[in-house]
Amino acid sequence: MPFTKADIIDSIHHRLGLPRARSIQVTETLLEIIKQTLASGEDVLISGFGKFCVKNKQERKGRNPQTGEDMMLGSRRVVTFKCSGVLRDRINGDVDKQTSKCHNI
Repeated sequence: MPFTKADIIDSIHHRLGLPRARSIQVTETLLEIIKQTLASGEDVLISGFGKFCVKNKQERKGRNPQTGEDMMLGSRRVVTFKCSGVLRDRINGDVDKQTSKCHNI
């Protein structure tokens, strides 16, 4: 089951002891800042977590999966995410690397 925005709000509420309304405001504000930054074409780097990058995709040939008909897909911008080494080590359970890189994960 995915960890949702509501779960993030609850975690902030319980971990920091903030009122629920303030936890909602903090979460919504952070997400809005990230969205605005990405929409303006800038990358978002969160040290120890990862980097959200805006990439330009060129126009390319595609195929309609329902009909099999060839078509052109327009150019577009997409957001990619590359996790930091600290996060990658934590996900993979590499305790030795975690300890040597960052003590407050």
